Amino acid sequence: MNTTEGVPATSFPPLSRWHRLAPAFTLLILAPVVAEVLSGATRLSFIFVLIPEIMVWGCGALIAREVVRRWQGGWTSMLLLGLGLSIAEEFIIQQTSLAPLPWVSSTAYGRAWGVNWIFFLFMLVYESVWVVLVPVQLTELIFPNLRNQSWLKKSGLITSSLVFVLGSFIAWFLWTQIARPRTFHVPKYQPPFFAIFSGALSILLLAFAAYALRNVGQHACRAQPTSSTPSPWTVGLATLVFGFPWYLLMSLIFGPRRDIALWIPVIAGIVWASVAFFVIQRWVSSSGWRDIHRWALVFSATLVCMIAGFSGSSTWPRMDIISKAILNVFAIAGFIWLALKISRPLSRNPSNLGYGPQ
Repeated sequence: MNTTEGVPATSFPPLSRWHRLAPAFTLLILAPVVAEVLSGATRLSFIFVLIPEIMVWGCGALIAREVVRRWQGGWTSMLLLGLGLSIAEEFIIQQTSLAPLPWVSSTAYGRAWGVNWIFFLFMLVYESVWVVLVPVQLTELIFPNLRNQSWLKKSGLITSSLVFVLGSFIAWFLWTQIARPRTFHVPKYQPPFFAIFSGALSILLLAFAAYALRNVGQHACRAQPTSSTPSPWTVGLATLVFGFPWYLLMSLIFGPRRDIALWIPVIAGIVWASVAFFVIQRWVSSSGWRDIHRWALVFSATLVCMIAGFSGSSTWPRMDIISKAILNVFAIAGFIWLALKISRPLSRNPSNLGYGPQ
């Protein structure tokens, strides 16, 4: 899915500047809204943190999407860059997977050798999928005619990168220097240099891998028969099945103390994520994949984070519970509107071609 009627992905359509930038600004908002606000991780009582989240998550997702489009790459490359963004958050920016977790009174389950392995594994998938892949796919469904285009010029890409760096510093300072010692009353933590270096090296290797694998799945859609594509209902239900069990990792951390060998949930989680990846990759590579399948995938993934986000709401202020519920209802209404738009006849919705999410 690199060209549309011979137009390369890096060229700009004859549209006004604001029309062309509309999807970029939409993605800036959707990335933190889907992953943080709709899930309840960022609630009304501290909604001010949405600003640095837009700078980090929004710009991070936008940069990843822009780089992949300029490479004319696929969704595998975007997933790898999303993993790199997650490692940047967990090891360098807020260092949540390195510092002792402040939400538990004792050492959290899964912490070994200075790393919160269970928490890190959960976040590695959550942040790459719900911060990058889901918002990017949702934005491209909203703006189907600009799906194959770059949304930023070189100056816009540089500006987004600078905002990302500034937002990362703000997020680091607010969390490590203020929130941890003043709100959670835990001592400041300075991760070992080797841990931060390992994170930076991993990000670099993932970026190289994303470029090297940019053509993966690009031509597979012509090789797979239409019959290999499940119905949108099957896609949606399967996404729920893949998504909800992922939160079992969090129950190991915040639930009753369990004496389970660390390697068991780690291996199980890796296998589960791998199976989900290969199943979805096969689906989107078939010639029968349509925008309504994309919608089912994105909608169900968003439902997972919205519903599972209520699991820790027993300690929330009532206004946070009510506001999250209202926002979730509005989000569902928006998805229904989008489904109706996508379901129009092909002549009125040229995006319903056999393109997989990239």
